[in-house]
Amino acid sequence: MNGKQITIGYRTDIGQLRASNQDALFVFSASAISSDPKPYFGLFIVADGAGGYDDGEKASGLATKIISQHILTDIYTPLLKDKFEFDSGAEPLTDVLTRALQEANRQVRNQVPGAGTTVTAVAMIGYMAYIAHVGDSRAYIISSGDIEQITRDHSLVQRLLDLGQLTPEEAAVHPHTANVLYRAIGQDETLDADMITHKLLPGSYLLICSDGLWNHVDKNEILSIVLNNGTNTSQTAQTLVDLANERGGSDNISVILVSIPE
Repeated sequence: MNGKQITIGYRTDIGQLRASNQDALFVFSASAISSDPKPYFGLFIVADGAGGYDDGEKASGLATKIISQHILTDIYTPLLKDKFEFDSGAEPLTDVLTRALQEANRQVRNQVPGAGTTVTAVAMIGYMAYIAHVGDSRAYIISSGDIEQITRDHSLVQRLLDLGQLTPEEAAVHPHTANVLYRAIGQDETLDADMITHKLLPGSYLLICSDGLWNHVDKNEILSIVLNNGTNTSQTAQTLVDLANERGGSDNISVILVSIPE
């Protein structure tokens, strides 16, 4: 990225109604500027736990820990040692991400039975984002004055939308919008996670959030706030959380915003 710095802002908040914060975040950013430069590497995870008492908090924290350990060990460390070859017969990054989420699923089921968590994890190498996703946390790309949701919610409401049994207007007020998932870490013995590869353009933004944000702040409002705050990612993340709280803060709210330099 020619020595230009990526900026990252992140916030998590309990919201207005919850007794505890069951969201978990992981943010890791590494740049090497030297005679032997390495590509930029970032790892960003949002997990939104669900379960009685503090089980949801345990599930999201455990999943985040397991996934970050796997990705840093199997992708970042080999990159530092010049042993991760993208164009060779090495294991594809999406396979590493798949294995990391499957291990998180196994550990959550064993250690926190009955609990579960969403996960949206992004491993960023240079301008490429490798995304592993399960549940209804979301990743958005903001580029050229537009915003695109690049993950698909694994929720009952989204499935009804896909089948044409609900309109977008009906989905927005559906009673199961926020809490009925058909895919999540810890839900079943087998896990079918989405794997997405996306190129990030210079001057674009990557935003990852829990449903505590997008249930209260729609994507066009997110777009306006991000564009109006420029590259002050910390302030932008706080502004988004504050707005979700002003709208009721019915759930925990978590945001990671990554600004890609021009």
